[in-house]
Amino acid sequence: MKKNTTMGATYRNIILSLLVSAVLFGCQDDFLDRPSQSEISTENFYQTKEELRLATAALYGGKIWAQWNNTAYLPLGDILSGNLILQYQGSDLVQLNTFTLSGSNARLTTGWTALYIIVAHCNATINAINDKTPSTVSAADKNGAVAEARFIRAMAYYHLAMLWGEVPIIEDNTKLIKSPLVNKNKIEDVYRFVIEDLTFAAENLPKTDQPGRVTSWSAKGMLSKVCLTRAGVGETGGSRNQEYLNLAKSYAKDVIENSGLSLLPNYGDLFKTKFNDNQESLFALQWSATTEWMQGNHLLTYSPSNDINPQKGGAWGSPGVSYDLYLAYAEQDSIRRKASFMLPGDHYPELNAAGGGYTATSPGMKKHIIGNEADNNSPAMSYLGSIEHNALLRLADVYLVYAEAVLGNNASTSDADALLYFNKVRIRAGMDPLTALTGDIILNERRVELACEGQYWYDLVRLSYYNPQKAVTLLSNQQRVLFDYNKDSKTATPNDPIGTISPATSATFTLQLPSSEVVVNPKLNEPSVPYYK
Repeated sequence: MKKNTTMGATYRNIILSLLVSAVLFGCQDDFLDRPSQSEISTENFYQTKEELRLATAALYGGKIWAQWNNTAYLPLGDILSGNLILQYQGSDLVQLNTFTLSGSNARLTTGWTALYIIVAHCNATINAINDKTPSTVSAADKNGAVAEARFIRAMAYYHLAMLWGEVPIIEDNTKLIKSPLVNKNKIEDVYRFVIEDLTFAAENLPKTDQPGRVTSWSAKGMLSKVCLTRAGVGETGGSRNQEYLNLAKSYAKDVIENSGLSLLPNYGDLFKTKFNDNQESLFALQWSATTEWMQGNHLLTYSPSNDINPQKGGAWGSPGVSYDLYLAYAEQDSIRRKASFMLPGDHYPELNAAGGGYTATSPGMKKHIIGNEADNNSPAMSYLGSIEHNALLRLADVYLVYAEAVLGNNASTSDADALLYFNKVRIRAGMDPLTALTGDIILNERRVELACEGQYWYDLVRLSYYNPQKAVTLLSNQQRVLFDYNKDSKTATPNDPIGTISPATSATFTLQLPSSEVVVNPKLNEPSVPYYK
């Protein structure tokens, strides 16, 4: 299928549209309010701390993140990983389930384009702040604004590295006007770039800020995760680099012990709009009510029924739950299971509350399904503009990263602190605490804690870096099929696959480069080059 030319010329199209106005897009709510584009130019903006705050606020959602959030976030995080299955929105989603995707897969291409759009907006913001901010703005305020943009750029490059491995590092999109053809950079350099961005952010962001804004704790939490990931890059034999494991442990422990943050007591509340930007959220995309296409959060289009959606419309098809994900939950783990996905007979009083709630009739995703405009006290909300601020990093994730960093290259651990924070996650979910941890236990805990949050594929990729055979075995043994559920007997019966599933290999964990990008930039087919000289 021929792709839109916007997909096929990512670099050139991005730079021409973002050199001046990149920072002006976003949602209009809370700290994201900003003047219109007609009131701003590069000559009269970036003159005060307040204007810098407006510029960086635009990087948290709206048009900048919509393409990623609405078309790639769950497909690449949860469908590709075997958590969810969606077969009614085109063959591209079936290919994610069956490992038959190619460089022309639309979700793959859109994911690449979307992440580089985020990078380009961040680059434009960083360069404008550095070039236009006068000396009357303090260095701390200027660096703080740059740090916000560098944190968000690091998030984009982290996803690019985990999905494609070797990718081009671009810091200045204006250079692409004259030289649009760029090489891929080595994966070690991409992770170094991410770590440098996050380190700058950790050193220059405040410890506290308005709810929804990233802080130094956000950066340190993400550093713990990136260092845990980097520990496996280039390693063999099932072991990881101890220096990076130690860094992951140190950053995570700093957040856990010194940030003053805590887990939200009720797991289900994490995904209700009244708890947007709660004390557990370290980085969440910021969305406001809108009816515009690709300007807001479209995750309500995954709703199982128009009856529970704003304006009673937009339920385009609920992702089915894989039998493999169903089996990952212990029977006792009902709190997280019900908050993550629905089973027939499950009742949700908060969905269409005025109409008596909603009772599920088939297995399907629950997270991100927040109900209608009345349920959320948001009359302007539409199915194209959910006001859920969906978190891409939260404290429970850091707790589990800490436990895994402590485990490190050991077969098991009974470390008191690792167990303390690991078990805080379990106890909140109504689960019994454990007395020892293994890699398999932690991986499954991450899966059920973060299901339908776009995380599990990246956990599998992290494993594949240092133990590819185990990662391949996990994929090969998955039951990536839908299932029927009998609510009376409480039994699940797996269905046939929705297509022939190709055997997983170590290459499965690195996505193909988008074909349309290779056409316009043949250098992507060349061997990667160092970024750091």
